[in-house]
Amino acid sequence: MAKQDPADHGRSVALYWDFENLHAGLCDEREPGAYARQDFRFKPQEPLVDVQAVVGLASSFGPIAIHRAYCNWQYFSRYRDQLLQNAVELIQLFPPGGGAKNGADIKLCLDAIEDIARFAHVGTVVIVGGDSDFMPVSQKIKAAGRTLIGVGTRKATNPHWARSCHEFRYYEDLLEVRATAPR
Repeated sequence: MAKQDPADHGRSVALYWDFENLHAGLCDEREPGAYARQDFRFKPQEPLVDVQAVVGLASSFGPIAIHRAYCNWQYFSRYRDQLLQNAVELIQLFPPGGGAKNGADIKLCLDAIEDIARFAHVGTVVIVGGDSDFMPVSQKIKAAGRTLIGVGTRKATNPHWARSCHEFRYYEDLLEVRATAPR
């Protein structure tokens, strides 16, 4: 595939990660219900996410102009090298209450809407996360004439969210493609 000029209108990609959502889905696939436990969730997390697999998908749609990941990063420092190597802007979110919901989906949606309003060169938006909370932003992104690609785990992705995207890719399938791709 030929490299595209980032100045081309509508050719750039904005990649947004609800990082903890993807990580939690992978944890729960290994041990159902594990991530909901306080003794599991609030400690340093072992890296399970292959950041490069998702970046590879996103970059197949064009150059990545915006690359942000939303999370409470105090527990995810073991992802440091993968994130730095892929030039990810880390957005720190501390949970405001005892429920420990970090609000990543809300901040992510607000940023995505603001970014597509500000940057006409962004033609494709990739959202990594499986929450149905992303459905309203899906409608706004499509109404703005942008292409929406969703990524999430098979078991943790809400099917309505997956159907609301122009395309949806399961994270597990990205790993299979990466494993069979020539090095």
